[in-house]
Amino acid sequence: GAPLGAAAFHYHNFYEIIYVLEGEYSSLLENQMYQLKTGDFLLIDANVMHKYLFIEKKHDSSRRIILWITKSMLDQLADQSIDLTECFHNHEYCAYHFPIYYEELLRGFLMKLVLSEVMDGQTPASKEVMDRGYLTLFFAYLNLLCNTGEYSFKKEETISHPLVETVSSYIDKHIQSTISLEELAQEVHMSKYHFLRKFKELTGVTVHSFITNKRLINAVSGLKAGKSITQVYQESGFSDYSSFLLLCFISLPTLLTDF
Repeated sequence: GAPLGAAAFHYHNFYEIIYVLEGEYSSLLENQMYQLKTGDFLLIDANVMHKYLFIEKKHDSSRRIILWITKSMLDQLADQSIDLTECFHNHEYCAYHFPIYYEELLRGFLMKLVLSEVMDGQTPASKEVMDRGYLTLFFAYLNLLCNTGEYSFKKEETISHPLVETVSSYIDKHIQSTISLEELAQEVHMSKYHFLRKFKELTGVTVHSFITNKRLINAVSGLKAGKSITQVYQESGFSDYSSFLLLCFISLPTLLTDF
């Protein structure tokens, strides 16, 4: 079945890498659907809305390695010499299939991390050093491969969802304003009822929840840029200060990283 909590749009303050060990796997990032096969990698940036698209029978035998890592950890691994987070940014498509040699190399580092046990005579400290070494090698190679531009999925290997794209783009453009369900339905040329049902069916979340999450993600960007709380809540379209603070208390711990 679908990973717990992953069948509806969600986001988090860390980076996520999915490597398909066996079978197939599908995921929706904002409005782009990726259908992954054995050996493929999916790289998900922090605070990006995404969900797992489970297809019964087709995905029953799927096996994956999922790696979660924070920006601060990658900065520590790189020791300020290079940017190991670059593989998550500035790429049109977020999925990759590498030549078999490089795929096996990356898989080898992941397997050492997943299956590693303390060796005879090895201290926890030395094991941690080895694990950091595997992680550093994995991300050094991954960034090198991603930045060549040769191995990412092409447009014809992805499926776009115009409904989500249109709604997301409209919210981004009007993030400072009140956004009604009626105007969104009009924007996608649907009746309000049909729009609400179709959007929930596709994303796993309500339109209201989607708008709120987009506002929170925008607020985090503002806070990290050094803006005041007053400026941030106004620019993110929250109606009043108290409701913004309440949402911050509930949600921002899952959004903020290195802040």
